[in-house]
Amino acid sequence: MTQNRIAQIDRQIEKIKMDLAAIGDMRPGSLTRQYKDPKGGTGAYYQLSFTLDMKSRTDYIPRQCVGQIRREVANYKRFKALSAKWVALSIERSRLAIALSRTT
Repeated sequence: MTQNRIAQIDRQIEKIKMDLAAIGDMRPGSLTRQYKDPKGGTGAYYQLSFTLDMKSRTDYIPRQCVGQIRREVANYKRFKALSAKWVALSIERSRLAIALSRTT
C-alpha cells in the first residue's frame, strides 16, 4: 500500500511540475479600483498593492494594462497554490518513505 501511495504522489508531483512550467508572467498582490472622489465615484484609477522583501508597495496600473495585471495576479495565486500542494505531497512522501524504510 505504501509503495502504491508513493508512486501516486510521484505522479501528482510530476503533474504539478508540468503545470508550474506552463505558468506565464506573474505578479503578487491585490488589484483594486480606487477613486479620487470616492463619494462621487469619479476619477477612477487602479492600483496593485503587494509586499516584496518585507516591504509594502503600491504600483499604479494604467487602465489599458488592467487585464494583463489581472492575469498575472491570477498566475501568481495559481503558482502559490501549486507550490503549497507540492510541499504537502513531498512531506507525505517523505513520511511514507521513512515508514517504509523502518519496515524493511
